Amino acid sequence: MATSFSPSNSVTVTTANTFIPEIWSDEIVAAYKKNLVLANLVMKMNFKGKKGDVVHIPAPTRGSASAKAAETAVTLIAATESEVQVSINKHYEYSRLIEDIVEAQALNSLRNFYTSDAGYALAKQVDTDLVQLGRSTNGGAGTNAYATGAFIGGDGTTAYVAASNNESALTDAAIRRTIQRLDDTDTPMDQRFFLIPPSSRNTLMGLARYTEQAFVGGTNSTIRTGEIGNLYGIPVFVSSNTDTASGSAGARVCLMGHRDSMVLVEQVALRSQVQYKQEYLANLFTSDTLYGVQILRNAASTGAAKSASMFALLVPA
Repeated sequence: MATSFSPSNSVTVTTANTFIPEIWSDEIVAAYKKNLVLANLVMKMNFKGKKGDVVHIPAPTRGSASAKAAETAVTLIAATESEVQVSINKHYEYSRLIEDIVEAQALNSLRNFYTSDAGYALAKQVDTDLVQLGRSTNGGAGTNAYATGAFIGGDGTTAYVAASNNESALTDAAIRRTIQRLDDTDTPMDQRFFLIPPSSRNTLMGLARYTEQAFVGGTNSTIRTGEIGNLYGIPVFVSSNTDTASGSAGARVCLMGHRDSMVLVEQVALRSQVQYKQEYLANLFTSDTLYGVQILRNAASTGAAKSASMFALLVPA
């Protein structure tokens, strides 16, 4: 018997869900994770499924030990503790409207491109937001002029001045000086990282100290593979997405820091959704993510509750 006509009897995306594949979801998540660089090196907090738009992270002041004198009371430590607030305000999406004729006639390479492109685009955006936190490290002003707190790559000591374009190529002295800065702020030895632009990789590969077998060792020799493993025990990562300063020469930024120097809070992890749009005879495909980023330790003064655990070195592009 025929069913009487009623909107409630319509075939919807819910009732026909089994006919609408969640295309590319797994592939895009894989591409996204593959293309992340800095996001894999810093603290990550899972805020999925929780309500709210601000995460409060305690930042307690370090205490000091007191000498105990005989027959006297202990010395009480009292401090008004601070916090770091992370606003979850970054919502980015990648969408394609794929018409039926394209689905029917296009090669599989089209799908492969969109898969890779969606993962790359969203991963690049997350990494960009994290990379730009380097503008505030070591008491920096938070702009791409890198005023206050940044140093030149040539010695790691001279302050960078955007107006003077005084950036200089990375040197061993600058690397050692920056490592000392991390040591001076009691930054843990493990989980440190060094993020550099391609120009600095080119510089390092031209220095015998970083290509000799005695330094790099193992099967990952820079001479044989062109890959940089670590410098003084700190893993080195090369990214074309490192920040660019505002000076006319377009100086690039190297960041040496620790995992706890910044945080990525994910409220909605990368997800993919598909909806058939009959009015266009097409599938609307969208991937999106919702997150927040914040620098955790950026105080310029050594010994402060949030002493800097990341430093910026400015080098030529």
